[in-house]
Amino acid sequence: MSNNNVVEIQNLLKQFPVGGDFFTALSDINFELKKAEFTGLVGPSGSGKTTLLHLIGGLDNPTSGSVELSGTNIAEMSGAILSDFRRDHIGFIFQSYNLIPVFSAEENIEYIMLLQGVEASERKRRVAEMLEQVGLEGLGSRRPNKLSGGQQQRVAIARAMVSHPEIILADEPTANLDSKTGIALLDLMKELNEKHNMTFVFSTHDDKIMTRAGRLIHMMDGEIESDEVK
Repeated sequence: MSNNNVVEIQNLLKQFPVGGDFFTALSDINFELKKAEFTGLVGPSGSGKTTLLHLIGGLDNPTSGSVELSGTNIAEMSGAILSDFRRDHIGFIFQSYNLIPVFSAEENIEYIMLLQGVEASERKRRVAEMLEQVGLEGLGSRRPNKLSGGQQQRVAIARAMVSHPEIILADEPTANLDSKTGIALLDLMKELNEKHNMTFVFSTHDDKIMTRAGRLIHMMDGEIESDEVK
């Protein structure tokens, strides 16, 4: 793997059993993602973009092929080993936020660091830093039901970034937000991407993301139709 590549994907195939046959969701996928890229996986529903994002994130295993993240083939991992690798190397942002409802914003952001065994003083420092960076100073004690949708997604962004992962994967992160809030959050993620040189990959059909992405990987029927660096 090149020193500048965060992800390398080779000959990726993903099939799902359907009755006595198989549905091919992804076929012959090959590409690399470089450090600090801001990339969109784009295409209509059913094109395979979310399936591909899940394979990059180790949320599912390919039928065949390899997914190397920082030199480790996660396609060959499973169970607790894969779970720990995801925790330590990958940040996730989902369209439904996936915050823990009984935790405050601070506790949601802190939780992954608890699992990693980060010392309490360092956890507190990083949480305060991330709350400031995502514009939620003074709101850390609020639970998700006391935050707006845009504020909840800001918590999710902070949670994804606080452990300093190699890559952040965002699955339709603006889908449940109004246009103004979505634009503000995308601009925030782009600013954080440039400030921290952190790699972002989105699955989306949102024009706002496509406009801001530095690279667009267009998908159709489980294959890469085009790969455009802007």
